[in-house]
Amino acid sequence: MSMTLDGEVAVITGGASGVGFGIAQEFAAHGARVVLTDLDRADLDRAVAQIDGPCTGIVADVTDPVAMDRALREAKSEYGRLDAVVANAGIGAHAPLGHITEDQFTRTFDVNVKGVLFTVQPALPLMPDGGSIVVIGSTASVQPPAGMSLYGGSKAAVRCLVRAWIQDIKGSGIRINVLSPGAVDTPSLRRAAEQAQGAEAVVPLVRAMGEGNPTGRIADPREIGKAAVFLASDAASFVTGVEFFVDGGVAQV
Repeated sequence: MSMTLDGEVAVITGGASGVGFGIAQEFAAHGARVVLTDLDRADLDRAVAQIDGPCTGIVADVTDPVAMDRALREAKSEYGRLDAVVANAGIGAHAPLGHITEDQFTRTFDVNVKGVLFTVQPALPLMPDGGSIVVIGSTASVQPPAGMSLYGGSKAAVRCLVRAWIQDIKGSGIRINVLSPGAVDTPSLRRAAEQAQGAEAVVPLVRAMGEGNPTGRIADPREIGKAAVFLASDAASFVTGVEFFVDGGVAQV
């Protein structure tokens, strides 16, 4: 039983920053050849330059099925195989009931649900027996804070999709799991905190978020990456259909 990914090829959507980039770093550290997809070429180039190992960046929008099919085929063409896909790209549009707009609803479900479907579906015929798909969920699927019904609902939706998908692909040898982080210390989280309460409030806000966690802190992106590596590796060869909470225990109390 091993967590090595030596020689394997992994596509990570939304991989240019944040959790996706932390996942990419861990996949590369465990021997995988990594393909990142994201929306901005400059962001991708910066991310690729920081990955220690073979890495390629492809501009692709997860809400565009044609673009995602092309990106996945390009990844397999470049490296000759496709062993793992991490459907990480996601957004959060937050508003309380009574103030949710149609645009917020459409954008959130387009990226977080439609985007997952059209990442997973075209990947399946390109992957071998033993391939692994990891869908990034959230503790908001079971504990949505006030004002986060759209985000939490979208993450609950993909959890339900995966429950059905593992039955649809029975016999393929491909595993699909959901990895659900809690709060993660990313640049986007810190930017949101700064926009909400000012630069001087960022550190106290991050500390306060951690104080509500049984571990006393929030996660580092590479900790989410380590869990994704486990789910993609032979160490999880009989694990499929689970929602794996990597949240310091916050969703359990």
